[in-house]
Amino acid sequence: MSNTAYQWTPIIILHTLAATSAVGVGAALLLKRKGTFNHRLFGWIWVLLMASVALLSFGIQRNGFSWIHLLSIFTLVMLIVGVRNARKHKVMQHGKTMKGIYLGALVITGLFTLLPTRLIGNAIFG
Repeated sequence: MSNTAYQWTPIIILHTLAATSAVGVGAALLLKRKGTFNHRLFGWIWVLLMASVALLSFGIQRNGFSWIHLLSIFTLVMLIVGVRNARKHKVMQHGKTMKGIYLGALVITGLFTLLPTRLIGNAIFG
């Protein structure tokens, strides 16, 4: 058994589940029609998942806080901006903000988790 198995704390498991769920929900939101009841419903679910991912990251530390925690703060701020834009019917700004969060905070950051030195990368690639 790999040492990696011992590093999967409840916070890391919840963080990972929320992030992978946010990837799926976010992809569906990007592909589906905008402005519908379902878009709003799943949009709120996505925002809650993303807020959970960001907040749970503060419980994941090796040697104190790191640059990734700055991304978590930025993500939380941008979620507020994105929701505010939607509520003010600033559709273009809302779309750009939420797509930026999806790409930056989920896709790009998610790819970094696949590095062999990271927990998920080590679990997958050994």
